[in-house]
Amino acid sequence: MTTTSMPLPLPVVLAGARGHGRWHLANLRRLQGLGRVRLAGICELEPLSAQELADAGFGADADSGLRGHEPPAQSDDFAALLASTGARAAIVCTPIQTHTDLALTAAARGVHLLLEKPPTATWADYARMTEGVRQAGVACQVGFQSFGSHALPAIRELVRNGAIGDVTGFGAAGAWVRDDAYYRRAPWAGRRRLGATDVVDGVLTNPLAHAVATALELACGGRAEDVASIEAELFRANDIEADDTSSVRITTTDGLPVTVAVTLCAEQAGEPYVLVHGERGRITFWYKQDRVLLQRAGHGPEETVHGRTDLLENLADHLEHGTPLLVPPASTGAFMRVVEAVRTAPEPVPLPAGAWETRHEGPGGGARRVVPGIDALVAAGAESLSLFSELGAPWARVSEGATP
Repeated sequence: MTTTSMPLPLPVVLAGARGHGRWHLANLRRLQGLGRVRLAGICELEPLSAQELADAGFGADADSGLRGHEPPAQSDDFAALLASTGARAAIVCTPIQTHTDLALTAAARGVHLLLEKPPTATWADYARMTEGVRQAGVACQVGFQSFGSHALPAIRELVRNGAIGDVTGFGAAGAWVRDDAYYRRAPWAGRRRLGATDVVDGVLTNPLAHAVATALELACGGRAEDVASIEAELFRANDIEADDTSSVRITTTDGLPVTVAVTLCAEQAGEPYVLVHGERGRITFWYKQDRVLLQRAGHGPEETVHGRTDLLENLADHLEHGTPLLVPPASTGAFMRVVEAVRTAPEPVPLPAGAWETRHEGPGGGARRVVPGIDALVAAGAESLSLFSELGAPWARVSEGATP
C-alpha cells in the first residue's frame, strides 16, 4: 500500500478487550500516555464495566498522562463503532473464527489493522482477507510479537557471517502447562470447529503459534511459496477436540527441515525457544525473552539480550513515516500453510489413559493433565529435528502427512 503521513495520536478501536485483550488495553494505555495513539472505542458483546475500565487505567482516576481524554466509546457493533469514532486503526483480538470478517469490515472503511494471531482459521479465509486488505489499500500487521524482537536481525547477521557454518535445519520447542479451566474459558477453546465453522484452536496454531511462526520466519521469511511439504503428528491428552501435544516438520523448497515440538501438558512450564542448527554450531533464541545464545566450535558460549519494537507502535510509525511493517500478512503465509495442514489432518489421536496423569496444582488446586516425559521429548524434537513417532514415544503413531 502507499502510505501518506498520518498525524498522531492515532485513533484506535479495540475489538476484544477481555482475555488477551487486557494486554492490548495496557499497551494502548502506555502508548496513549506517550501521545502515539488514542483509544477511541472498545467493541465487546458486553461493555466493560466502570471497574474494568478503571482497572485498565481508562477510568476517571487515570493518571495525568491520560487526563483530558474522553472515555472510549463502547458498542457491540464493530462497523458502527469504527464510523462513530473516526478510528483510523483497529486491533482485532477476538475468537479466531471471527478474524476474517472483522478485518474485512475494517478494511472496507479504510481502517488499518493489527490482527491477532493466528490471522485466520483457514487458508481460504487467509486468501480472502489478504486480498480484501490489498484491494482496500490499508495496512495490516499480524500480531506475532516475536517478529518485533531485535534478536531476529541479529540472528540473521550471525548466520550471514558464517558464525555456525551452513545452516542444516531449524527446530522449535514449547513446553507449557494449561489446566482444565483453560479449556472452559470460551466455547471455542480447544475446538477444531464450532458446527460448520473452523476454529483450529490447537497447540500449534494458537497458544504456541509463535514457536512455529518464528522458526518459519528465520527459515524462509515466513513465505508460503517456500514451503515444500508438511508432516504433522497431532495428539491430545485432554478431553478436547484439538491437539495439545504435537509435532510438525515443515520442509522448505531449499530442502531444510523446520521441526516444531510443543505441548500444553508439560511436567514443568518452560520458556519456548527456536534453534538454528549449523554445521559448526547452533543458535538458541528464547523468543519471549529476546535472548540469544550462540554456541560454536572453538569459542565459548556467547549470550545476548536484545530490545523489541512494539507492533502497534510500528504500525503507527508505518502510517506516519512509511516505516516498513514488521509482520505484513505475506510473512505469515508459511505459518498459515501449517494451520491449513493441521485443519485438514486427521483428528488428533487421544493418548491412552496410561500416557497421562492428572495433577492438582496451584493456589486454586486446578486439575491439569500431564504427559510424563514430554518435556524431554519436546526438547529432543527440536534438537534432533525429529517427530514424536521418530523419537520412540510409546504413545506416538504416525499420522498422515499433509502438503500445502
